[in-house]
Amino acid sequence: MDDAGGGVAAAALNHHARSPEDVFRDFRARRAGIVKALTTDVEKFYQLCDPEKENLCLYGLPNETWEVTLPAEEVPPELPEPALGINFARDGMAEKDWLSLVAVHSDAWLLSVAFYFGARFGFDKEARRRLFTMINGLPTVYEIVTGVAKKQPKPSNGSSKSGKSNSKPSRHSNSNSKPVKPAQPKDEEEDGQEDAQEEEQAYSCASCGETYVNGEFWICCDICEKWFHGKCVRITPAKAEHIKHYKCPACSSKRSRE
Repeated sequence: MDDAGGGVAAAALNHHARSPEDVFRDFRARRAGIVKALTTDVEKFYQLCDPEKENLCLYGLPNETWEVTLPAEEVPPELPEPALGINFARDGMAEKDWLSLVAVHSDAWLLSVAFYFGARFGFDKEARRRLFTMINGLPTVYEIVTGVAKKQPKPSNGSSKSGKSNSKPSRHSNSNSKPVKPAQPKDEEEDGQEDAQEEEQAYSCASCGETYVNGEFWICCDICEKWFHGKCVRITPAKAEHIKHYKCPACSSKRSRE
């Protein structure tokens, strides 16, 4: 395995990237690859993690793809290594629990790679803080896989429970629905800032993890109730018009195995 974990890309990053923003872009790309493995590509990922094979690792690559393969042979490796032997636990756990476990270890690996680059580039305290702040603005892989990232925002002070329910994205004809961020009270600036962060988490794509941008086409799964960019699950607005009950790739593959 010559390029597991994106060794070539890591070398390029070494030579050209020196800022927290550069490292964050690498983090976000690797994270996007892992999220795909555990959501839209979950059927393929499940099959590749055969317990009969040797110790396998899940790598997120800098080009937003993923790879299940053996760990790097170099000692010490060029980059921190992800959890070893994820395939051995596959058949001994419920699939949902196994995916959650892989997600937790993947989050730890992503952070270790990002801060490895930070140390290698000599980031000072302020640069490390900037890097962590950017990373912390995204939902974790675990939050996306388990559905925590789609939780609705808490009502601001003085809001009623009915107000909270009204803040949810409309699911009437879900294929055409788009997440809409609820308005914030102008006289509660601090609470509004906190709720805004929660709203961004609430409307994160369950495939790529990116937050809602006005004008984008999104679709909601009728089974797990997670939201997806149409482009991430290859559904266009025209195609959605003919879908009465949408099932995301993860739910579709899960039901086919039952």
